[in-house]
Amino acid sequence: MSKYLSEKKKLLEDVYKKASEEATETSFNGILLHLERVLQDNHERLSYKTFENYYKAIVENEEDYNIKRSTLDNLSKYLGYDDFGKYCSEWKTIEYTIQQAISKIVITIINKPIFTMPDFFKKNGLGIVEMAFVLLLVTGGVVFSNGKKPPAISLLSDWNSPATDKPFMYWDKDRYMATDSSYVGPQVHVIPMDPKEFIYQKKIMRPDTLTVDNALHKVWYDKSNNEVEFFTSFGRNPENGKTLKEATEYIIETYGGE
Repeated sequence: MSKYLSEKKKLLEDVYKKASEEATETSFNGILLHLERVLQDNHERLSYKTFENYYKAIVENEEDYNIKRSTLDNLSKYLGYDDFGKYCSEWKTIEYTIQQAISKIVITIINKPIFTMPDFFKKNGLGIVEMAFVLLLVTGGVVFSNGKKPPAISLLSDWNSPATDKPFMYWDKDRYMATDSSYVGPQVHVIPMDPKEFIYQKKIMRPDTLTVDNALHKVWYDKSNNEVEFFTSFGRNPENGKTLKEATEYIIETYGGE
C-alpha cells in the first residue's frame, strides 16, 4: 500500500466536498466540471476526467493511483493550504485532536440526561445533536424505546484501555472484541489487535437514523446479496472481507432513513 494512500484519499474527498458546495450542478460530472474551471482559473489545470480517474481508483476502490506531487500541491492550495505537505500535517493534527477529545467524553444518562462535553466541542460549536452523532458513529448507536426510562449508561473511549492492550481481537456481530488467545473457537476468526480498527470500526445497527445531512462523507457501506450494511469507518467488511465504499447520497437515501 502506498505510504500516502490514506492522505490522498482524504485530499480527494475534501476537494470533491468543497467543489460540490460551490457548484450549481449537483451531478458528479457537473461538480467535476466546476472543479476543472476553478483550477484552470486559479491554479494548475486538471481535467475533470483525470480527477474522476483519481477519485474512482483511490476513494471508491481504495487502490493506489500515481498522482504528481505538483497536482497534489495544487489540490491542496485549492483547499487553502500552502502545499500537500502542509495539508497532511494539519489533517493529522486535527485527527489527533478529535481522537483525544472523544477519549475524554463521559456521558451519564439517567432519567434526565446529563452531558459533560469536552472543550473541543464547545470551542468548535458542536451542539448536543452533532455530538450525539459522533457518539453514534463511535459506539454503533444507543437507542431507547419510547415511554421507557433509559438505563444508566457510561460511555468511555477504549483508546489506550486494557482492551487494546490485548494481543488479539475478533468480530462479534457489530464490533470487535479483544482477547488474549489466538483461538476462541472454530467459528471465530481471530486477528492481531489493531487499536484504530478496534475502536472506530463498528456496524451501524440502526440505518434508519442515517440521513444525507448527518451521514454523507461519514459512513461507509457494503452491499452483498442485495442487502446494504453501514459501517463507521473505511476499510473492509469484517464479516466478508469486501472493501467498504463511501456511502453516496443515493445509497443513504435508498437504504438509510426511516
